[in-house]
Amino acid sequence: MKGRPLKHTFLTLAAATLLPVWASAHEFTAGALHIDHPYIAASIGAARTGAGYVAITNTGDATDTLIAVEADFPKVAVHRTEDRDGMAQMSATPRLDIPAGATVNMAPGGLHIMFMGLETPFEPGMQVPATLIFEQAGAVEVEFVVEERAAVGDTAGHGGHDMDHSGH
Repeated sequence: MKGRPLKHTFLTLAAATLLPVWASAHEFTAGALHIDHPYIAASIGAARTGAGYVAITNTGDATDTLIAVEADFPKVAVHRTEDRDGMAQMSATPRLDIPAGATVNMAPGGLHIMFMGLETPFEPGMQVPATLIFEQAGAVEVEFVVEERAAVGDTAGHGGHDMDHSGH
């Protein structure tokens, strides 16, 4: 009987340790598209922008295209960060092809979903509903989970400034 409380404590601690892994391993499916682990890097300070990331796999025989992202913010757009003459430059990507049999990974320093006009910062653990709209698969409801910046590895600095994205 003495070992039971220790065993119970161990199992409770193990479950608590693994909970963030289970919570972050979320995915969504729409037809041939598999949308894996939508997440947002936690805000830096009072940033009015935030970057979201996701992996989209197309298991079908034809290309599908992400044509819009909707969420409860003044502006949401897919952006691409590219190195131009040694400087990181962001540009809007109004159409993002997801080729048949391929995976498109949005990740820090590359493709991302920019949430603009935040009234409050993205805090770890927050859940942000959004709709990804595809040309073939249609509207797909997903939920982004805000993760600690260190866990995300976001070195691109999107959340640490308030760039003017009004031209996108």
